Amino acid sequence: MKDTILKFLKLDSLIEHLTGFVETRIELMKVEVQEEISRVLSRALVFIVISSVLTLFVLLFSMAISYKIGERLGNFGGFAIVGGFYLLIGVVILAFRTQISEKVEGKLEEIMKRKKKKK
Repeated sequence: MKDTILKFLKLDSLIEHLTGFVETRIELMKVEVQEEISRVLSRALVFIVISSVLTLFVLLFSMAISYKIGERLGNFGGFAIVGGFYLLIGVVILAFRTQISEKVEGKLEEIMKRKKKKK
């Protein structure tokens, strides 16, 4: 009885089409999520490589500066001055960490809003 009513009202094909639409939509969402994950992972990998190279540069450059200063003041003096410089930078970052964090958070929110508008 139920089947004949559905066929009579042509709801049977409508239900099939609706089911197919939902399944297709789910598959599309899966593909979009996979693309977003691959995009994020590739950006993270590039960031890690660039960060590693820059860290190595800063380390080697700091050692070169320390040795150069150490030629005049003694090795300990050169390394102490460069170490003090990095300590000063660390204290400044520590003192302004909330402001820095708020600015970074604001920039990230702005980027996320731009991405949502593009879609």
